[in-house]
Amino acid sequence: MFYARWGAAMSLVKTEKIWHNGKFINWDDAKIHVLSHVVSYGSAVFEGVRCYQTEQGPAIFRLREHMQRLLHSAHIYRMEVPFTLDALCQASLELVRANKMSACYVRPIVLRGYGDVGVDPRNCPIEVYFACWEWGTYLGEEAMRNGVDVCISSWNRPAPNTLPQMSKAAANYMNSQLIRMEAKANGYEEGIALDVNGYISEGSGENVFAVMNGALITPPFANSALPGITRDSVMTICREFGIPVAEQMIPREMLYIADEIFFTGTAAEITPVRSVDRIQVGAGARGPITKRIQEEFFGITSGKKPDRHGWLSPVAGVPSSASVR
Repeated sequence: MFYARWGAAMSLVKTEKIWHNGKFINWDDAKIHVLSHVVSYGSAVFEGVRCYQTEQGPAIFRLREHMQRLLHSAHIYRMEVPFTLDALCQASLELVRANKMSACYVRPIVLRGYGDVGVDPRNCPIEVYFACWEWGTYLGEEAMRNGVDVCISSWNRPAPNTLPQMSKAAANYMNSQLIRMEAKANGYEEGIALDVNGYISEGSGENVFAVMNGALITPPFANSALPGITRDSVMTICREFGIPVAEQMIPREMLYIADEIFFTGTAAEITPVRSVDRIQVGAGARGPITKRIQEEFFGITSGKKPDRHGWLSPVAGVPSSASVR
């Protein structure tokens, strides 16, 4: 199956090397002081990037866009990253190659390190780490076929004038943890948060799409939704297929009457939703439009379909899946 490509969904097996401020260090040597600013105040921004195994060799998905978003996230928080966009992209490729990974998840982190212990972070050094490891389907292999059961969370996404939601900041994910833990405690796989005005925002770590009468809708960034790279990829695929897609405010009850719903994200990839608050979505399984988008997305990321948008950055020097069979 096109979606059965990864190992155990949530396992983290350490790799050999981590990239730190321009040099490779051993995995176990990647340490920070307990009084680093990031520990007390959550002062970090990060990314999540997939490297896919293809018949042509490993390739990182939309690498440049992810690194640009990392720089944007840092800029919002007045963090001066001492590396250019090109250097960050090159570091990602070198990391995968150094660890001899054919498929993996890449985690770049920009954090404020050991310095002042007060709230003002300006005298704390900026540290940049890149790690990678094998990571499977975020919500499970079965979820790709049959969908997941989700709830509307009691926790809202922060308003844009409290914590900037266009920055992929570590502090924002304290809110995500509350959403996910509440959902799991109540027997759901994931939660969907509303924004401060009661409109659909996003999942704990995913953007949300709904299908209504053959057209796709997704919340705009003004609803405290992260500018997702996979979200943008899906919108591009839909336009190519002639599937109408629009950003619009979505009231909660619209999810109850949607024909299809699915999540998008680097970790979740494209995961169908089969029920919301125990109300069945459509036929209660993956719908035809979701399936079509999945097949196109995984066709491109596997290298089985043409990379017509230049979304894949090949990692030279690592054997392809074809050569190791």
